[in-house]
Amino acid sequence: MSPPAGLLPWPSPSTTRLAPPTPTRPPPRTTRVRSPRLLLLPLTLAFAFLPLRLLRRHHRLASSPPRQNQPPPPSLCHPSLPPLRLRRPPASIASTSGSTCSGCTHEVDLDKPPVLQEVANFFKGHGVGDFTFSRGRLSQWRCRAKLAVRGTPENPLIGLYQEGTHVVTDIPECRAHHPSINAAVKLLRQGISELNIQPFDEDAGTGELRYVQMAVTTYNTSIPVDKRYEQGRVQVSLVWNSRDERSTNAEKLTLLIEFLWRNGGPKSNFHLIHSIWANFQTSASNIIFGHKWRHLKGERDLWERYGGVDISLDPCSFGQANTLSFNSLLHKLNKYVPRGSTVVDLYSGAGVIGLSVAASRKCRSVKCVEINKQSKMSFEKSASRLPANLGCSITWHNTDASVEPAHWLEGSSVVIVDPPRKGLHPSVISALQKVALSEHKAYKAKSSLAKVKDEKRPWILRAREAAVHVDDTTTEESSETWPETLIYISCGWESFKKDCKSLISSKAWQLENAHAFNFFPGTDSIEILAIFKRESEAGRKKKKKAKKKAK
Repeated sequence: MSPPAGLLPWPSPSTTRLAPPTPTRPPPRTTRVRSPRLLLLPLTLAFAFLPLRLLRRHHRLASSPPRQNQPPPPSLCHPSLPPLRLRRPPASIASTSGSTCSGCTHEVDLDKPPVLQEVANFFKGHGVGDFTFSRGRLSQWRCRAKLAVRGTPENPLIGLYQEGTHVVTDIPECRAHHPSINAAVKLLRQGISELNIQPFDEDAGTGELRYVQMAVTTYNTSIPVDKRYEQGRVQVSLVWNSRDERSTNAEKLTLLIEFLWRNGGPKSNFHLIHSIWANFQTSASNIIFGHKWRHLKGERDLWERYGGVDISLDPCSFGQANTLSFNSLLHKLNKYVPRGSTVVDLYSGAGVIGLSVAASRKCRSVKCVEINKQSKMSFEKSASRLPANLGCSITWHNTDASVEPAHWLEGSSVVIVDPPRKGLHPSVISALQKVALSEHKAYKAKSSLAKVKDEKRPWILRAREAAVHVDDTTTEESSETWPETLIYISCGWESFKKDCKSLISSKAWQLENAHAFNFFPGTDSIEILAIFKRESEAGRKKKKKAKKKAK
């Protein structure tokens, strides 16, 4: 088989064989009759001296010093990428071409983010003795990338903006990217040049291709588990500068899609592309995606395995870039969910965390709350693959968790929050504080007063109804139940510190456990999994009595 156009050739076994010597002189024109013994004499002598030659060659190789930094043979998975020769991180994690981009803030000690010591000291100062840090994979970890497309057809730039600017830095061989993404970017660059696709010009608002999103799926049950990650395939989403597929420049979009599918699809020499989508965006703002999506080639559903559950993610759905570290976080999270819990998952997205908790068979009910209505379809598809007879009622609600958050906390014993980088909404913080500090009956009376206002806002009542109800198992959720456990997942350290101090300063919650994960090696970002416990009223009375006795 030959590789796609523009990629390096496959390693061939024939390159290791010794070619027969070519004659230095042309054969004589006259024909002479020679004796058979004379004909066999040169061949006999050659075989006689062959052992001696091989012995000398073996002695020379054994006595010579080993070569330094000898590269391994090219990978059969992605022949377009140079092999990683070093165990330690390369000089620049961003690119082997020497260019730098805003994706990485430091190049050494990738397993020790600069903020790690501050994080460890913070939790130690708040009484967390078993704080742990998971370093994860340090290269080829990013399975989801959004890249800007600028430059010219002859020299397209596909990469990230330089910090504080809209100048795109080309990153053709990013060490953080999964190898499949780098191979797909190289194929896209070739298609842009060959088909004369015009990259987007922000100043003039002209051009055809604005951005591209690459998402890797390692879900492939036809190959061994240990081979699935390195042989991941790419879902390509092209952000086209037009209103829809009927625009004047849609013909070039069709040509580009056919080029990618012909050279990277299932009928190509190397199956790299999982599917191709188009997103249409004409806005002059910095928003990457428009509202119109079209599935054009390949499988419609991109499946991945998270927390023991098959998850379907549309290109418009949020997905974690570091799938390996995210799975480690889910495995750790499930240990802190008590058996028999009633769980509410705020900021749930496509419901990955909630479905993973439901699949653990430890819960009586799981409610997922998400504001993005486009995540509903992904949740439905993922829930359809859950194991049968979980004994758990699972619902998904399309609403804003910051509006009347007390409604979602009521009847739940565990609340899971995974907010955006800016942290929890003040209304959610306030509701969590009141839950922990108020008497159950008193707080129930306050929350019931809001129902009078709901009658004037019917959209809140509709939002509280389950948009998706997976299991018919009926569970009796007592309105007297309030969260005893708060599981906080954070991608923004500064916002987490602020929220954490708000929760523990009023003695509403106690910080019991904390773990950190290296989701973005090469940056100062760190993912936090923190476990808070609410002290019961009986426990607080016991402490007061103990203090009085001590006095």
